[in-house]
Parts: sequence; structure tokens; C-alpha cells
Amino acid sequence: MSQRRIVFAIFDGFQPLDLVGPHEVFQYAAGLGGDYTCEVVAPRAGGVRSNSGLLVHAGHSVADLDPGGVDTLVVAGGQGVDHAREDTALVGWIAGAAAGARRVASVCSGVFLLAAAGLLKGRRVTTHWSREAQLTREHPEIRTDCAPIFIRDGRIWTSAGVTAGMDLALALVEDDLGRDIAHAAARELVLFLRRPGSQAQFSVAMTARQPATDPVRAAVAAVHADPGARHSIADLAAHAGLSPRHLQRRFTSELGVPPATYVEQVRVEAAQRSLAEGDEPVEAIARRHGFATAETLRRTFHRRLGVAPSDYRARFRSTTSP
Repeated sequence: MSQRRIVFAIFDGFQPLDLVGPHEVFQYAAGLGGDYTCEVVAPRAGGVRSNSGLLVHAGHSVADLDPGGVDTLVVAGGQGVDHAREDTALVGWIAGAAAGARRVASVCSGVFLLAAAGLLKGRRVTTHWSREAQLTREHPEIRTDCAPIFIRDGRIWTSAGVTAGMDLALALVEDDLGRDIAHAAARELVLFLRRPGSQAQFSVAMTARQPATDPVRAAVAAVHADPGARHSIADLAAHAGLSPRHLQRRFTSELGVPPATYVEQVRVEAAQRSLAEGDEPVEAIARRHGFATAETLRRTFHRRLGVAPSDYRARFRSTTSP
């Protein structure tokens, strides 16, 4: 196996987990048979202060490290990225390294450095949800999609913030070495589940607007307590102590989606967890989470996730500890 040279680009004010998380994934994979070497480059060699104050040693500066011969370039994000993208030497080095690299990746707001280097025109990318509006406004030539935790568009890989960089790195390892090595690395790092790139940055409970009144709050709590229970509008209205018509109106107003849509979102998320974490048959998962039949679950997964339940399990199932 030829050596795979992974180079991480950082700068003053970078997010330390954007570097350390993916770096450890590649280092663990190297110990499991992946021929990875990891290097860190910055505008200057030596101590580079992260946005949390942690000082990290960069072994190379952009002036002394040849941008050629990089297999995978990983660009960190962080609060300092807006200043860093004005550094012509750093941006130029990234562009030069990317020209010959097999893959180019960014974590979190590192995508702004890839954009500054002219690498993203026409590409579909993601970043941390808090930077979505800025990226869309400043780079209309890019197709920004901040729903997934990471996106692959050709040889360009981008991810959401902090811990999503580890999911991205595991996906890169799987691309190189296969699923077994990626899962073994995840076990070594005590990652409960190697999340698929299509997973949303937030769970339903976090992305939905929060209920503003106690009756709607009671209905929402009933859904999360048992996603597979009967949750017709009449059932939810009974939990809320309102008429079905009144609950329908209040629920939609407070959460931004109708009750039936919210229930389906919660059920899909619960089914995803069951598929990834256990061996229960798809038919049983469908019944337990309120879909009645495996066919109903399959159609819902295709509509919402673009993949069948069985394929979702095959691709993203968590392995058990040895």
C-alpha cells in the first residue's frame, strides 16, 4: 500500500477539535493497517493558538512545506477563519496543495478557506449551521446545504462543526480501507455510532421550534415518550386537553409544522437509531415505531432520506464492542 500523506491546515483562532478529532481518527486507522502519516501546516511553524486558547504546535509553515505530494488536505475552521482567508500565502498554499491532492476536505468554517482558494465553484457543500447565511451570501457560486453533517462532491468533502469532522474522517477512512477498519477506528475512539453524512446536524427536538404553551408541550412530550404509539390528531388533542381543530391550529402555529409531519419526523429518527444500533428485523422496527408495515417504512425512508431501511442499516450500522 502506498503511503497516504494527510496534511491539516490551521491558523490563529482555529477550532482545536477540527484538527484533533480527524487527526486521531487517521492515527488510529494507521495503527489498524492504514498507511497514513499526518502533518500540520500553518502560516508560521511553531505554536498556533486556537480560539479556545489551546496552543498547538504546527510542524511546518506554508513557506517551508512543499504543497506537492499531499494525498488528503484537511482544512480546519474556527473563529479566526475570516482573518485567515485574507492571508494570501495561506490561501495560495491551500490552492497549490489542492491542485495535486487526491482529496480536499474542510471541517466547519474551513469551507471559507476552500472558497477563498477558488475550489468550490458549482460544488454542493456544508458547514456549521451558524455560518450558513454568511456562506450563502458571500459565495452565491456555491450550493450551500447545511442539513447534512458532511457532504462529498467529487473529490471535495465538507463537514459541519467540531465533532462532525470525526464523522467525515471516518468516512474518508472507509473510502480508503473499507467499512471494517472505519468501524474499528470508531470503536477505539469510543464513538457510539459512526453517523452517516446524510444525518441532520440536529435531531428533530432541536431543529423544530419549541412549543410555547403547556397544551402543545404536552402533545409533543407524548410523541417523544413513545414515537410508535397512536398519535392521531384526536389522540394528541386528548393529551393537550384541546379540541382536535384547536390543537391542529395551535401546534402548527407554535412548531411550524402540522402534527402529522412532526410525528413522522420523530418516528423516522427513532427508526434510524434502531436500524443502526441493533439486529431487530425491519418489519418489527416498522411496527414498533408506528409505521405498521415494512413497506410503509420503506416508502417513508425513500421520501425523506433517499435510501431504503435495509440499505441504511447496511451502510451505517454500528458495530458492537469486541
